[in-house]
Amino acid sequence: MQNQDVFILAIESSCDDTAAAVLNNNQVLSNVVANQLIHNQYGGVVPELASRAHQQNIVPVIDAALKKANITKEQLSAIAFTQGPGLMGSLLVGSSFAKSMATALSIPLIAVNHMHAHILAHFIDEEGFEKPEFPFLALTISGGHTQIVRVDGFFDMTIIGETTDDAVGEAFDKSAKILGLPYPGGPLVDQFAQLGNPKAFSFTKPKVPGLDFSFSGLKTAILYFIQKNQRENPHFIEENKNDICASIQHTIIAILMDKLKQAVKETGIKQVAIGGGVSANSGIRSTLKEAEQKYGWKTFIPKFEYTTDNAAMIGIVGYQKYLSQHFEASSVVSKARIPF
Repeated sequence: MQNQDVFILAIESSCDDTAAAVLNNNQVLSNVVANQLIHNQYGGVVPELASRAHQQNIVPVIDAALKKANITKEQLSAIAFTQGPGLMGSLLVGSSFAKSMATALSIPLIAVNHMHAHILAHFIDEEGFEKPEFPFLALTISGGHTQIVRVDGFFDMTIIGETTDDAVGEAFDKSAKILGLPYPGGPLVDQFAQLGNPKAFSFTKPKVPGLDFSFSGLKTAILYFIQKNQRENPHFIEENKNDICASIQHTIIAILMDKLKQAVKETGIKQVAIGGGVSANSGIRSTLKEAEQKYGWKTFIPKFEYTTDNAAMIGIVGYQKYLSQHFEASSVVSKARIPF
């Protein structure tokens, strides 16, 4: 089913960002995000506060998305929303609004898996950004997930490797916390790393079989390393912050690249795409670009605004589901954990 005027309103509310986007086919007309800064003082997302903030933000965010797209709600073809995974209270705000609005407008409702959306964000029409061809490998890296996925079609995906404990985003944030950096610390580690020597300190890479990852041991090693050096020199962090961050980042990227190289070797697929919040990391982006020259891969890095949680990526999945008439009844339920 191809229609030149498919307008999808997409709603994303899986964690602490309230987001809405309007897509005309696979082009983004608007992509609005309301961040919740209240969590910064707690050093992490507080689920109860997140769901309350979503309730306050959802109407103005959707209104802004429609106005920016310059369309009326009556022109919408369908409404797509994040079904999961995520924080249950946050997901319910988005799904409840989507169901009510779809019912009121008598248009289809489309449920989207948040992790599929991070992968399929590459199919948004964006000048200067190529789309991968099937099959390709996707490395999805975020605060809650670390996965290598074989993607054979829009809705034909298989996880071939994932973390056995902590996600890579958590490893960045916890390392930042050990260094006394404010939340969210991952972007700050990246910032300081650009000024440091990545070979200044060495951390042992975990030995995990197959294509799976583990980051809990690395976090513990970083903690002990900092504690030991601070006992000898109380100013160790301040004097070596850039080098510490660069060394941590270098180790994490090496862990990711080792597994990606193994995945390419095992599958024979040389197209590699990244997605998820941690794909905003400058070190990961540049290393992946270098892999094109080094290993003969074709790499795909999404536009910066489509890396962190956003509704445009929900909308592109919504558009593909709309074409295949993959709609949901209003009885569809949100799920904190959802089968891939």
